[in-house]
Amino acid sequence: MVKIAYLLLCHKNAVSVIAQARALVAAGDAVAIHFDKRGDNAEFDQIREAFEYEPSVALVKRVACGWGEYSLVQASLNLIHAARSQFDAITHYFLMSGDCYPAKSGAFIRKELAAGDRDFVETNDFLDSDWIKTGLKEDRLIYRHFVNERERPELFYSLLNIQRRLGLKRKIPKGLRVKIGSQWWLLRAASIEKMLAYLEEHPNVVRFFKTTWIPDEIMFQTIASQCVPRDEIRSHPPTTLIFSDYGIPVVFHRDNEEMLRHENRFFARKITGNDPVFRQSLLDHYVNGDLDPPGEEMIASYYTYLARRGRDGRRHAQRFWEQSTTLDDSKEVLVIACKKWHIGQQFAEAVERITNIKSLNYVFDQDEPLDMDLGNLEVGKDKRGRHRRAFLGLLFDAQSTSKLALCVDPSRDDVVRDFADTDCRMRILLIDTPFDEDEYEAHALRIGLLGHNATPAQRDTVVSALKVEFAEESGQLRKVNVGRLDVLGAAQNRVEKAAAVARFLRVGRDEVEAIVREIEPGL
Repeated sequence: MVKIAYLLLCHKNAVSVIAQARALVAAGDAVAIHFDKRGDNAEFDQIREAFEYEPSVALVKRVACGWGEYSLVQASLNLIHAARSQFDAITHYFLMSGDCYPAKSGAFIRKELAAGDRDFVETNDFLDSDWIKTGLKEDRLIYRHFVNERERPELFYSLLNIQRRLGLKRKIPKGLRVKIGSQWWLLRAASIEKMLAYLEEHPNVVRFFKTTWIPDEIMFQTIASQCVPRDEIRSHPPTTLIFSDYGIPVVFHRDNEEMLRHENRFFARKITGNDPVFRQSLLDHYVNGDLDPPGEEMIASYYTYLARRGRDGRRHAQRFWEQSTTLDDSKEVLVIACKKWHIGQQFAEAVERITNIKSLNYVFDQDEPLDMDLGNLEVGKDKRGRHRRAFLGLLFDAQSTSKLALCVDPSRDDVVRDFADTDCRMRILLIDTPFDEDEYEAHALRIGLLGHNATPAQRDTVVSALKVEFAEESGQLRKVNVGRLDVLGAAQNRVEKAAAVARFLRVGRDEVEAIVREIEPGL
């Protein structure tokens, strides 16, 4: 029978900690709580009073914790020792924080643990993997770190540079293959016993980790890989955790709840502290939820998708070089906005072939280089996106034309607004193409919002979100203050389609009819 000892590292918010521990105990598990010695003593007293007569909750010796210090490892060890001595029949130890909340029911977690005899701890090779994205790497190990980098950065780096200049490198303990991974793990009781025995037999290893930098991401991960057969370790953290590019944990909110429940992980971190209803919903599901099977992990790709949209310009002001580059009123920009890129491209190609108006595909959405010399602005969408006006101005000159058509995704209202702020004459043709359920799903697969093994519930959630998003994109585009916006859609008759194309291109009747005949089957 599975019984979990939850090892809870926390430093604030006593009310939330109490609710968290009560829910875990109500489901039949045990909780050991470490409340940071730097935390509010009144809050610690509140927790102590709440569990004074609860045998399934233990409060452990407090340590003053600092980010990147061994103190976090010591607090975790204190939790382990307290749980070993005070709770009976523990089969698993689960380290988590006060911001970690269950994404699965307790019944599901215990069923999964009973079915597989393995540990959940991330064990990436420290030196050979790319787990560390920026900053110090080998220096974390081969030099000694005595002060907190965040609290005393000047002293931290001064001591590091002195060691570098004097050649005071140290050797990694013999036979130790250092691993790195998420601080949060779930280990079997038998594995914990082996690891504690190893540390007792190798005091030099303990001394080594006491002066490494950020050892909470290294020590348990390394010792687990030393003591447990590789095929019994799943290098997959039991907790969903996403970091931004700035190394800050992403905070999950109520609109992420359904997605979190479908992740193939047991808990999630960080859950917003500003929504007690959301937190309580997760705790209630842990106590009373059913054996909800996981789907394919998708929340990381969902976050990446949204973050990239922000970088495309929606949340940022224009760069100074974009503001200083202008398109005067002798230039005419024809914007073809279509969500189905192949139809937008087909329209652009037909326009150029039939009318001789120079046309471009999705140059701000696709990376394909252009076959022309534009001072290196032709090489990819990132460079073109940073210098949009300069890029388009060079295109007008290179093509020796005053009229240019280009395709954009309807989500790129930032591109359209940028050109609208110049003196150029601009018109937009929004090609409104309907999507069926399969096309929404194919779009989600292509951009990474869904995996091929997604559950029907995940699929429905993403498809519903995309329907709303596509509608909002078209609405945003219609709000841009441009000279003319026309719509070309499948619901229009032949006359209406021809009228929209004629207003957009301002070319002869024969040319308009030829374009409509060519594009109409794809609408």
